[in-house]
Amino acid sequence: MTDTATRQGDPALLDDPVAQDLLHSRYPAHLAYAWTDGTPRVVPIWFHWNGEAVVMVTPVAAPKLKALTDGATVAVTIDSYDAPHKVLSLRGRIAVEEVDGVAPEYRAAAARYLGEARGEAWIRQLPPGLAMRRISMRPEWVGVLDFRTRFPSALA
Repeated sequence: MTDTATRQGDPALLDDPVAQDLLHSRYPAHLAYAWTDGTPRVVPIWFHWNGEAVVMVTPVAAPKLKALTDGATVAVTIDSYDAPHKVLSLRGRIAVEEVDGVAPEYRAAAARYLGEARGEAWIRQLPPGLAMRRISMRPEWVGVLDFRTRFPSALA
């Protein structure tokens, strides 16, 4: 049962069944951040939930790393495709660190999104010596919508 007494914004919403379903789903995250000129960007990205942080991994040559620096604030949304839609909205600061080779969180995400065999095949085709950056965000603000018991504030 959903605890609708927990207010939007409270990190305790991470324990909500809707949040947990989305954090362990195959839906991609949508990472929102400000580009170096201040304009907004949103990119779909694989993620791994480690129980405390949303971890996203990208090659070091990814353009988004020009703006995604240690301490930057971001928003992440994970949402379902079918009605009634389920939405998990997260906000917080990121920690960025370089990883030699394939980060374990990237490997775990590949297996979750593609299945074990296809995920491992994807990992094997990556260039040898690939350096990656781990982008971790511990949610400071959490919102859950399920369009059954939790609606956007304009509809509530």
